[in-house]
Amino acid sequence: MNFFALLGKAFLKVICDCGGIFIFFLQSFFYFFTRPFRIGLLIKYMEFIGVNSFLVVFLTSLFSGMVTAYQVNIALAKVGSQSVLGGVVALTLTRELGPVLTAVVVIARAGSAISAELGSMRITEQIDALKIMAVNPIQYLVSPRLWAGILVLPLLTAIADLVGIAGGYIVGAFLVHIDPGILTARMIDMVELKDIMSGIYKSIFFGAFLVTVCGYKGYYASGGAEGVGRATTEAVVISTVGILISDYILTTIFF
Repeated sequence: MNFFALLGKAFLKVICDCGGIFIFFLQSFFYFFTRPFRIGLLIKYMEFIGVNSFLVVFLTSLFSGMVTAYQVNIALAKVGSQSVLGGVVALTLTRELGPVLTAVVVIARAGSAISAELGSMRITEQIDALKIMAVNPIQYLVSPRLWAGILVLPLLTAIADLVGIAGGYIVGAFLVHIDPGILTARMIDMVELKDIMSGIYKSIFFGAFLVTVCGYKGYYASGGAEGVGRATTEAVVISTVGILISDYILTTIFF
């Protein structure tokens, strides 16, 4: 019976966390539109989440596009269809790899920092101090971060798509010697606007999801320094797995 008790306890914890995260998202989303407006904090966190993640996203997407082009070329060479390499790489990046890799990179660089920072503030009672000063801690600490994530993730995804396609083009044109005109023509023929926009829409959801989960875990951290580390670990794991699951669900909806 202990096994079933533990299983039920874990299930109830998952349900409570899902409900808590959803309520936390709604509060963070709508508190941003209440006075006082935190535009300065919004710009600050847009820089933190977006600008400071640019280099990592650039390198990740560049080499992902290059290795994707190289591996796809090996598969296409077996059936004599190397001419469609550019289109296949572009579709892969715009639909899936671009938004997913960007979100995972942002989780690793910014999401973990958000969770650790809020967790430290909770443990050191800084959040309680904000309440005493009549400052809404969710509006002050979480809402600007949430909207920053929603705004910058699509921009980072667009950059990742462009850089990844450029990496695939470099491999296709200069390493496997496919005619550049054919590469470009197949990209134009195979990639439609809905393919690009599906990745952008995914990134908007991913931005809101990762900031909400990381903020929730950090905001409600407990148990001292060990609790902060545990909350940060849970935030990164839940965000990453949740994004992979939601990516599948959104793909089935869009296509």
